[in-house]
Amino acid sequence: MGKVDTPVSRKEIAHTFATPKVTQSLEWRLFFSLAICATILYLHFLTDIGPKSHSADNDPWVGLASHCADAQPIDGSEVLQRQENLAKILYDHGASAYVAEPGANAQYFGNISQASWHLSERPLLLMIFPTLEEASIVAKITVITPAFEETRAKLLLVPGIDVTYASWAEDEDPYAVALHALSTLKGPIYVDGMMRNFIVDGLQKAAPGVHVMTAPPDVTQLRERKSLAELDLLRCANEVTVLGIRAVQAQMYIGIRESEVQVMIDEALAVAGLRERWALVLFGENAALPHGSGTDRVLGKADFILIDAGGLLFEYHSDVTRTFMLHDSSIPPEHTMIWYDVHTAQTLAHAVAREGVNTSAVDRVARDWLDGRGYKEYFTHRLGHGIGLEGHEAPYLRGGTDDTIRTGNAFSNEPGIYIEGKVGIRLEDCFYIDESGNSVFLTQGVGGQAQSPLYP
Repeated sequence: MGKVDTPVSRKEIAHTFATPKVTQSLEWRLFFSLAICATILYLHFLTDIGPKSHSADNDPWVGLASHCADAQPIDGSEVLQRQENLAKILYDHGASAYVAEPGANAQYFGNISQASWHLSERPLLLMIFPTLEEASIVAKITVITPAFEETRAKLLLVPGIDVTYASWAEDEDPYAVALHALSTLKGPIYVDGMMRNFIVDGLQKAAPGVHVMTAPPDVTQLRERKSLAELDLLRCANEVTVLGIRAVQAQMYIGIRESEVQVMIDEALAVAGLRERWALVLFGENAALPHGSGTDRVLGKADFILIDAGGLLFEYHSDVTRTFMLHDSSIPPEHTMIWYDVHTAQTLAHAVAREGVNTSAVDRVARDWLDGRGYKEYFTHRLGHGIGLEGHEAPYLRGGTDDTIRTGNAFSNEPGIYIEGKVGIRLEDCFYIDESGNSVFLTQGVGGQAQSPLYP
């Protein structure tokens, strides 16, 4: 599909989500508030089907350990296919090579992450360059390594049909060694867009007649568009994060502290098998600061609970936010109304996000809805970010962008309202664009979006 410059027919949205405009009558607003209150009372009444507390004899994390037990890391053959795809693009562009240092891109193309090789002033570089062999374009791999680290570098197990290592001594120029390793040096050298400046400068100085430049969209889109195997890992990681939040909710009580809940969510995600876990836990007005205030507040009956959490499953990230209440909570009706307005904004954005749509249009439809509800100054951040080998990566769902959504893209969808001193509400689910061009929540397998303030 072609690029869509407007938020996908607002008439279509209005038709699908027939909701009163900001100019609603006072009578309608009163009716809506009463309906919300009635809903809350009804949900309080349904304690027999809601979250249950766990006895000491029961496992509070039941089911978490098994949920992603069958998940598998990315297969080496998939990495080889990535290298081949990159080599073809390099060849078509007349580029000499693609160069990355340890990080998400080197991990994607060569299994070298910052966890496996920490960055220092001594560069270790992954270089991929195309060669033509018997009418086929083949990816050649060279790892540029400090000489005294060569043995350790070879333990990285970089996939590739033809992987070589070029070492540089302490008194040598590593960039001259890198360029000497190339089979040809004619066209531009593409570099990872996150590469440190001193390495880019070093490469450019060593090759004054060659343009060293950030890799173009044809290259960056390779990682932006996730494979089925990548989506499987993202899906499981995000599902188990939601399950972990629900399991924590079932053990919470009025009077618990933010720090206690943070320990609980970390334990839940650890049982689930996620690494490099993190969690933001905020009660009441603390959640009005999107990244938290850190006061270790005690949970009151009138407080919403915000948990933003995630971790890694075979290097792929989860990122989920739920704002919710307990059965014993007594949330002010005006705060509950905000919750449903944020939920509607998330739903509208999800309906608009599909192949061919401009990323800024998705942000705009959620923002227009919340602006119209009177929250213009309180939705203070972008709608979403890409997710994959990085927790935040391109493309982004924000105003001012000009990217086009494509199949395989994965994003967060996280509208929020933050009224300092009063309340903060954010709902976040990540989604991907399927082969039909439609958006699908990565959390769909465990229910997708939060159902209500009581059922996250």
